[in-house]
Amino acid sequence: MKKLFKKGDQSPEIKQIQTLLVERGFLTNEEVSGVFDNETFLAVCSFQTQNLDQNGQPLVVDGKVGELTWWSLHNPKPRIQTPSAVDFLQMPDIALGGTSAGRAALEVAIAEMKDGAGEIGGNNQGRFVRKYLNGLATEGADGPWCAGFVSYCFSQIPDGIPFKYSVGSRDILQQFKKRGWASAPDSSFLPQPGDLVIWWRKRLSGSKGHIGIVHQLRNGFLYTIEGNRSPDVQGFNYVFSRMEKLLGFGRVPD
Repeated sequence: MKKLFKKGDQSPEIKQIQTLLVERGFLTNEEVSGVFDNETFLAVCSFQTQNLDQNGQPLVVDGKVGELTWWSLHNPKPRIQTPSAVDFLQMPDIALGGTSAGRAALEVAIAEMKDGAGEIGGNNQGRFVRKYLNGLATEGADGPWCAGFVSYCFSQIPDGIPFKYSVGSRDILQQFKKRGWASAPDSSFLPQPGDLVIWWRKRLSGSKGHIGIVHQLRNGFLYTIEGNRSPDVQGFNYVFSRMEKLLGFGRVPD
């Protein structure tokens, strides 16, 4: 595949791209038209933010389908190990802060990583995904599980989940906002172990999002544990001052 597909194009390949985006949960069947319209452009951008190329590198988010995005649409997310200055399998030092509930949930997240949690048998599939979705969504194309993973981790803490179990990232953020537990991305908020970080996906004003649990903030890098960014529950790191698509942060108080 050498052609570059972009907004305004119309062809059988565009319909194929849209069908693959439906299978991955980024479009609906009603949006499959064979025309690379604005909804397809936004879906491609959203897909690119959440997927990797064949070398395990993040896709460029430009809304165009070239060789790398085409490959990623046709292949499962590659399992990779990202370089990190921290050991995600160890709890961060108590001096880095974090509330008791947040740190307890982070311990659960680390335990899930140690257990090899992630997708089994295909995109958004397997026993771990079913466990995280908790009957609130169906595994497979319609079952992105990042929020379910976060909800599960908090559901296992000694005092019980302090918010309503949800498989929606934005829903969790809204719950936190109503309780006064959320902070805007442009505030002076500094995340601590066990806090939540929430991104928008597809469009800022849309309904899709992504969420992770903070491992620690160290030397200008934010380290997180996330589900559904790769096939596994995995640790990631970001330059804190250059994080994009942020909706906000959340912290369960003591």
